[in-house]
Amino acid sequence: MEDLTEVITASEFHPHHCHLFVYSSSKGSLRLCDMRAAALCDRHSKLFEEPEDPSNRSFFSEIISSVSDVKFSHSGRYMLTRDYLTVKVWDLNMEARPIETYQVHDYLRSKLCSLYENDCIFDKFECAWNGSDSVIMTGAYNNFFRMFDRNTKRDVTLEASRESSKPRAVLKPRRVCVGGKRRRDDISVDSLDFTRKILHTAWHPAENIIAIAATNNLYIFQDKVNSEMH
Repeated sequence: MEDLTEVITASEFHPHHCHLFVYSSSKGSLRLCDMRAAALCDRHSKLFEEPEDPSNRSFFSEIISSVSDVKFSHSGRYMLTRDYLTVKVWDLNMEARPIETYQVHDYLRSKLCSLYENDCIFDKFECAWNGSDSVIMTGAYNNFFRMFDRNTKRDVTLEASRESSKPRAVLKPRRVCVGGKRRRDDISVDSLDFTRKILHTAWHPAENIIAIAATNNLYIFQDKVNSEMH
């Protein structure tokens, strides 16, 4: 264990080609393997890795770059990955860098030290595609979950709570503020509850229905009005 420098964190088969699968690592890289080449996949066909920005290098860089989940798009053309602070969309034909990067909770970047001390920095968040691969979803703290529309570049933060689970309840967008002026419904980054976290999310393959696991509760939401965003 002392010599252990890298571990596999997630893996998934391609939705259309049974001989292809991808696995992610704790060093933030993705390796695409082709079982037609050999049954022992100790050599990858493609390596997807984003070069690190030296200006952002810190003690926590390697921890937060660890990929906690990887999902192929339904079309099979793209891959979605989640690390501690971001979700990224990769094109299978472009290994050098992701084609899209979305900040999930960038306001936590200044709190990495305390998140390291309470072990939250090691939390493994999942990510999900909607049925048409146009919207992606992932969890966060305070029972918040995030959605990013790839076409409009709009994003929204929603909360899974007992109030929102009542019949015909409408999910209201939430906003986390970092200092400065606050709107009435805003929540301060210092007030976030890190024990309430959404690690597991799932999207119905065809309908606009999502499942959110928050601690020991499972929330299922359905959008009957706006089929585009949430």
